[in-house]
Amino acid sequence: MDKIKILWVDDEIEMLKPHILFLEQKGYAVDTSNNGGEGLEMIMNNVYDIIFLDENMPGLTGIETLERIKIKYPGLPVVMITKSEEESIMEDAIGSNIADFLIKPVKPNQILLSLKKNLENKKLVSDKTTFSYQQEFQNISLEISNNPDFQGWIEIYRKLTRWELEMEKSSDESILGILQFQKNEANQVFSKYVENNYLDWVGGKSKTYPVMSPNVLKERVFPLLDENRSLFLIIIDNLRYDQWKAIQPVLEEFFRVEKEDMYYSILPTTTQYARNALFSGLMPLEIERKYPKYWKGEEEEGSKNQFESELLGEYLKRYGRDIKYSYNKILNLAAGRRLVDNLPNLLNFKLSVIVYNFVDMLSHARTEMEIIRELADDEKAYRSLMVSWFNNSPLFDIIRHLSEKKVNIVITTDHGSVRSQDPVKVVGDRNTTTNLRYKTGKSLNYNPREVFEVRNPHDAFLPRTNVSSNYIFCRKNDFFAYPNNYNYYVNFYRNTFQHGGVSLEEVLVPFAYLRAK
Repeated sequence: MDKIKILWVDDEIEMLKPHILFLEQKGYAVDTSNNGGEGLEMIMNNVYDIIFLDENMPGLTGIETLERIKIKYPGLPVVMITKSEEESIMEDAIGSNIADFLIKPVKPNQILLSLKKNLENKKLVSDKTTFSYQQEFQNISLEISNNPDFQGWIEIYRKLTRWELEMEKSSDESILGILQFQKNEANQVFSKYVENNYLDWVGGKSKTYPVMSPNVLKERVFPLLDENRSLFLIIIDNLRYDQWKAIQPVLEEFFRVEKEDMYYSILPTTTQYARNALFSGLMPLEIERKYPKYWKGEEEEGSKNQFESELLGEYLKRYGRDIKYSYNKILNLAAGRRLVDNLPNLLNFKLSVIVYNFVDMLSHARTEMEIIRELADDEKAYRSLMVSWFNNSPLFDIIRHLSEKKVNIVITTDHGSVRSQDPVKVVGDRNTTTNLRYKTGKSLNYNPREVFEVRNPHDAFLPRTNVSSNYIFCRKNDFFAYPNNYNYYVNFYRNTFQHGGVSLEEVLVPFAYLRAK
């Protein structure tokens, strides 16, 4: 392995011989210069890994040298060394994007620490992350096999997500594979857990049950309306828990996270079912019976969730919340910008709901468009693309503006999505639903051992498309494929992000209450 090359620029370089010898004994290669001009020439003619730069030099000063280095080589780390502790000098250096700042007289160990921090940090972090996960692996495995309840599964998924985000710092492919294996194992056991308990939860046969789509507003949002201020409820369609954790640090600059939790999406984990249940406080079958004009069946044309505002209004009335509320659905950039302009008017409402549809559109675009597939090739890239959008979106502008107005917000979603991997064969007639993670219809042909089947839709409080229809759901990361043109179908949809079935990523969705700083 080549030695790390250092250039040390200081007008008193002769006095630093002991430090240079120390670094050479540690295996570093050190070149020296006693002025900024010569130092710049050496940087142009040689490849260095890091520069040590004295701030107070005659002729070209350290700050001036630093500025010229950064123009030509913006990614080259520079450690500024100075005798002065003046705040203005520190600000000038930090503003020029230095890697570190040391005050003379520097000690050899300070220099060594700075080198490790700047040049070996990624490896050290990777090694520490790998070691820590190896220690935690057995504990998580025991939790998965120990018959966890619904809250236990939330904690397991929280831990797996934390390690998935931590592993972004690791370059150890083998440990990444182990984490993926453990996540797959968790999804398999979780899918069986939901299958064994879901009908009891929704049917009221279980003494204990999780917070689910129909009661999340009543239990977690309505109590916040008692505070004497406006509240914004932001629903980011198809937002997974790992994506929430990726944007959380950005939001914490403006808000304090007062409460962070998850709730269970109902099945199917799609907008038509889960989000209508969220806004109505009812299961889909109950919506169809109580508000038939607000429910669109699978066989009907047009949007299946065009009455969310009306359902929310009825929900608020049923629970004695006679308040002024607004509802806004954002489907494109222009609508987002218009909402930014309209924010002052929304502050007059007690509750303002914003449904933002970008993440769901991203998952569909990734399926259909080759360039999006390449940009979001895996889970890490998919998260990164979402974060990049968020940081430059009208939604972020809205959230910043609300923080300035001291308005508290709730961020949540209706369901998540899972990266589909393994095909499950199904045969249905032309009226069978097209979703890849669930199917409903009257003539479904499948292997019952490969799916979670609900023979009587009313047991799951789901409407029937006809008298003999049933529902089937994919577990873990499976997806439905038709036998006709099977290979093409499987290759096209494998590794796409889908929703509608049973997995940790789809069912356990984030809920966060943020208080403006």
